[in-house]
Amino acid sequence: MNAVAAPDRCPRCGGGFTCGAAGPGPCACGTLTLSDALQARLRQQYSGCLCLACLQVLAQADRASATAAARAGAVR
Repeated sequence: MNAVAAPDRCPRCGGGFTCGAAGPGPCACGTLTLSDALQARLRQQYSGCLCLACLQVLAQADRASATAAARAGAVR
C-alpha cells in the first residue's frame, strides 16, 4: 500500500500545497527570485514554507514597491 504524503498548509493563505524542498527534485519556489529583504520579512512573519501562489504575489508586490521607491528617489 502506497502512502500519499499529506499536503503542506500555507501559513499565509491556508491552502494546501506540496513543498518540494525535501523532495528528490527542485522545489517550485526555486523558480522565483525573492529579494533578501523579502526573504528576511517572510522568515520573521511565517514559520515553514509558503505556497507558490503566495510567493508569486509577494515577490511581485516586492518588485513593484522597489520600482516605485527607485522612481521616487530619481524624482528628487
